[in-house]
Amino acid sequence: MTTDIVALIEFYEKEKSIERERVVEALQYAFCSAYRKMVPGADAINTLIAEINEKKGDTRIFASLEVVADDDYVDKFNEVPQSLASKKKPGIQLGERIELDVTPPNFGRIAVQTAKQTMMQRLRQAEKEKIYDEFKDRAGDIVSGSVRRFEKSDVMVDLGKFEARMPSSERVSTEDYNVGDRIRCYVVSVDNEGRGPEIILSRSHPNFVRRLFESEVAEISDRTVELRAVAREAGYRTKVAVFSHDDKVDGVGACVGLRGARVKNIVRELNNEKVDIIRWTEDVEEFVTEALKPAQVRSLSLDKEGGVVNVTVDEEDLSKAIGRRGQNARLTSKLVGWDVQVKKDESQHEQFEARVEDAAFHLGAALGLDAELSDRLFRAGGVSAEMVTQMPAEYIASALEIEAAAAEDVLSKAQAILSGDAPVAEEAPAAEEAPESSDEDKAED
Repeated sequence: MTTDIVALIEFYEKEKSIERERVVEALQYAFCSAYRKMVPGADAINTLIAEINEKKGDTRIFASLEVVADDDYVDKFNEVPQSLASKKKPGIQLGERIELDVTPPNFGRIAVQTAKQTMMQRLRQAEKEKIYDEFKDRAGDIVSGSVRRFEKSDVMVDLGKFEARMPSSERVSTEDYNVGDRIRCYVVSVDNEGRGPEIILSRSHPNFVRRLFESEVAEISDRTVELRAVAREAGYRTKVAVFSHDDKVDGVGACVGLRGARVKNIVRELNNEKVDIIRWTEDVEEFVTEALKPAQVRSLSLDKEGGVVNVTVDEEDLSKAIGRRGQNARLTSKLVGWDVQVKKDESQHEQFEARVEDAAFHLGAALGLDAELSDRLFRAGGVSAEMVTQMPAEYIASALEIEAAAAEDVLSKAQAILSGDAPVAEEAPAAEEAPESSDEDKAED
C-alpha cells in the first residue's frame, strides 16, 4: 500500500502535470470518504482529517473533537470529555478542539480499495482543471498532436499530456485520418461546462489558414503585411486578402515567397487546397475585379442599398468567374462583404443577332421572302444566294415550312441572282458561327 500511494503521487505529478498538493489533497479526501464508509457511525463526525506521509506512504485519520465537561459529554463522534483530552494535551480548556487519532487497524490496505473510485474522480477533476488553466488562453492558436481514437465521427487528438476533440463539424470533408497520424489543428475554444473542460479543435476553420500564414510569413508576424480578410470552403478553395503597410513591400509577393515556397508549405498543410492571394483595396470595384481573376470582368456596377455587386463577363470566362459549384463567386462575396452576382455579357450576342438579322433581311428581300422566312432560311444555312442554290427544294420547303412550289420559286430566284439575270440587294457577308449560349457553369480548378 505504501508503494502504491507514493507511485500514485509521482505518476500524477510527472505524467499528468498535476501539482503534488492537488494529488495529496485528492488522496486525503478519498481516505476520509473511505473511513466514513468503513467505520459504523463515522458519518456523524463533522470533521475528519487525513494525514499522508508522502515519502513512506503511511496514512493516519484524525477526528477534530470539541472539549466538553465530563458531565456534558453526549456526542462521542464530535465531543471529547475534558478529563480524556487533558491526558493528550495537558491544560486544554473547555470549548477548544483537539485532534485524536482514530485510524482503525489495517486501514491503509482496505482504504486503498474503498477509496480508489473517489480518488480517481477527484484526480480526473484536477486533471480537467489543469487542462482548462493551461489552454484557456490558447484559443486561437495552432497545436500539434496525433490521432488517438474515434468517437463516432469525432476525432480524439492526443496533445501529449492532454486530449482534445475535433468534432465532425470541424473536420475537412476531403481529409481522412488514421490512428497515429500527426496533425496540426486550430484551437477553436476551451469549454468548461457539463462534463468539465474540453479542448475543441478544428482544421476547417478560416482562422486555421490565417494562423498558418502568420507562422509562415515573417512580414505578417511583424505586422508589415496584414491579412484583412479570409474566405474558405475547407478542402476545396480559400481566398485571402492582404494589405501592405509598407509601400516597399509587396503583400502578395511576401505571402507567395521565393518561387512560391511559402504558399506551397501552406497548401501542403491544407492537403493541396487551392489558395488565392489577393491584394486588398478599399475600392470595391477594384477589389472584386482582383478577386475574380483569372476571369476578365467586362462590366461592373454597385447596388449600394442592396449590397450587391453586378458583374458581367464574356461567355468564355463565365465558368472561371463562377467556379465549380459557384465556389469562386461565393468566396468572393464572403471576402469583399458584398453579394457578388456574375452574369454573362449579352452585348456580343446581341451584336451577332443584329448582324444575322441584317444579312437575312437583304437576302430575303431579293428572294421575295418576309422577315420570318428570311430568318429561317438564313439559320438553315442559306447565308448567300450561292448556298441557297446548293439546297434541294425539299430541304427548303421543310426548313421554311412552305409548299414545294414556293420552295422551287425560292430556288429559281437564287439561281437567277447567282447567274446575274436578276437584280439583288447588296449581299451581306456570311455570318460567323454563333457562339453557343449556355449558362451551365463548370469549374476550372
